[in-house]
Amino acid sequence: MLFAITCTDRPGALELRKATRAQHLAFLEAHKDGILLAGPQLDANGNPCGSLVLLEAPDRATAEGFATADPYAKVNLFESVIIRPLRTVFRDGQMAE
Repeated sequence: MLFAITCTDRPGALELRKATRAQHLAFLEAHKDGILLAGPQLDANGNPCGSLVLLEAPDRATAEGFATADPYAKVNLFESVIIRPLRTVFRDGQMAE
């Protein structure tokens, strides 16, 4: 099942994000088999202000465990984390079946 994990950074947390980025990227690399897309959301100035991960996981509990284990989550970077199942309708230039 596909899950969209949408995270919003706490206000004023850009330096914390920068300081934890290497650990976060290593975490993503370790879980790359289940990640379809991952990247920062940007504010009006082009600075990271949140994260988006599209994760293939067998169930919601696994997706929640992934989100909780992220180094960004462990240093309390996020103001909010929303995890929702996602159904693919259009992908790679084509309608999904």
